[in-house]
Amino acid sequence: MNPSTAQATVVADELVRAGLRHVVVCPGSRNAPLSMALHALAEAGRVALHVRIDERSAGFLALGLAKGLRGVDRSGDGLAGVLCTSGTAVANLHPAVLEAHHSGTPLLVLTADRPAELLGTGANQTIAQRGLFGAAAEYVEMPVAQRKPGGNAAWRGTVCRAAALTEAGGPVQLNLPFAEPLVPDGDPDWPHSLAGRPIGAWTARRPDRVSHSAGEPVTDLGPRTLIVVGADRPDRIAAAAELARVAGWPVIAEPTESATVLAADGPLIRHGSLLLNSGELAERLRPDAVVVVGRPTLSRGVGRLTRETPVVYAVGDVPQWTDPGHVATTAASWLSAGDVTVSTRDSNWLDAWRRADAAAGTALDKLLAEQSWPVGPQVVGELLDALPPEAVLFLGSSNPIRFVDLLGRTRPDVWVTANRGVAGIDGSVSTAAGLTLAMDRPGYALLGDLTFLHDVNGLLAGPAERRPDLTIVVLNDDGGGIFSLLEQGAPEHASSFERVFGTPHGADLAALCAGYHVPYTRCGTPEELRQAFAAQPTAPAQPKTRTQRRSGPRLIEVRTHRADLRDWDSAIRAAISTGTTDPG
Repeated sequence: MNPSTAQATVVADELVRAGLRHVVVCPGSRNAPLSMALHALAEAGRVALHVRIDERSAGFLALGLAKGLRGVDRSGDGLAGVLCTSGTAVANLHPAVLEAHHSGTPLLVLTADRPAELLGTGANQTIAQRGLFGAAAEYVEMPVAQRKPGGNAAWRGTVCRAAALTEAGGPVQLNLPFAEPLVPDGDPDWPHSLAGRPIGAWTARRPDRVSHSAGEPVTDLGPRTLIVVGADRPDRIAAAAELARVAGWPVIAEPTESATVLAADGPLIRHGSLLLNSGELAERLRPDAVVVVGRPTLSRGVGRLTRETPVVYAVGDVPQWTDPGHVATTAASWLSAGDVTVSTRDSNWLDAWRRADAAAGTALDKLLAEQSWPVGPQVVGELLDALPPEAVLFLGSSNPIRFVDLLGRTRPDVWVTANRGVAGIDGSVSTAAGLTLAMDRPGYALLGDLTFLHDVNGLLAGPAERRPDLTIVVLNDDGGGIFSLLEQGAPEHASSFERVFGTPHGADLAALCAGYHVPYTRCGTPEELRQAFAAQPTAPAQPKTRTQRRSGPRLIEVRTHRADLRDWDSAIRAAISTGTTDPG
């Protein structure tokens, strides 16, 4: 057996032993040895193999698989990875690597490479891959395979080191220089005992999760404290909820995993970000201290809140606590009811937030009832009602996640997530597909039209690939509706807005779906939308049935309008401010 084939066989075996459960493979020449080895393991039922031709989509599919594994198994023992050839293929993984880094998602990035002696020689598809992702990924280099004693152990040890590094939370690049020949040559005699030591003899030594902390421990917090929760570990979110219950503090959470955990049991303020963004906080709602848990990235109101609050505590460890305004007086790696002293309790504090929350909900419901269909939040409400139990919902960045946040509705039986590490729109279709495949549940994605078009190649999968049971709901306002709500959408910038920010495209989503052989439905009324949801398969009771009923992705399009988004947003803020000024 030639050295590259031998090394790839050992590496593939050790990757699976180290916890690799799903791997996305992109076709290429230089990665052929490992692609073939992983294919053999997939045929033997040891790893789930997914093949994609677009490296950017493949990276986000692997990210979704990694997120899904974390959703199923909170211990984080399962790993997902992506494999590509050398050259620009590696660079196309960078957006997914950045999202994994900033969201603290473990991800193995397997990059095939040319041997070092070819660098700087003009060899085809040869670039400097070491450190290509910068600080966004840990880097591990596999030695080039050679026929010499000890190579087998060195290869296994290198894989173990790469797998162990993922435990800190984030991506790890394992760079694999393969020398020609790159395919099996029919010689089975080398190296002896490819499996190496017995199963269990080689295991990745996984360190405890890395925690960063600074400042003095938190020993006392006043009664008028507010907790804001972003993306974070479920155990820490649960601890924050327990602390809030003990202390009588309100909690504001972003509408992803955090709200799912808190909705079941916690003093959650459902319209918290709406209250923060509706204008100046009334004095009865203004906190003396804020505890920021994880990475809240959705609401500008949170940044304003932390800048205007005298005491801010930041809690988090991947990749660092959240304090973009540099206002946190103390940062801690852990916070729970057992290590925080609450000197006094103000029963009116939580009640004031709850009354304001109820008033905001009433004002919002009234305003939505007065709108002609379809307004984004109306569509979102129909979707949230239609989701089957045990479903997974992926929210695209820009308006979709904000519409869910605006409604303030959560379902503990639905796992909701989004790419909020960097909050880009790229790779969303692929991430949602990966989530659905890894969690083996009916999957739903709520996306804007630009987000969908940016990753339309996420629909592309060969006939031999597992197809996710994924329903994609596209809110199509023919362009970048979110910019209507930002500074660029002000009337004084109207001359440049439509071409530079509105970016109308006129794409025919039905024709696109036809080209990708994806079922398509367009809904023009609430009744048609309900019928479209009802036509989708619900969560089966048995895993076997689940697999049999996986029918592949399908798309539901709802066409909305963005011309009046800015006026509608202003009306919401005015209604909330008016409805919540009376203390009650």
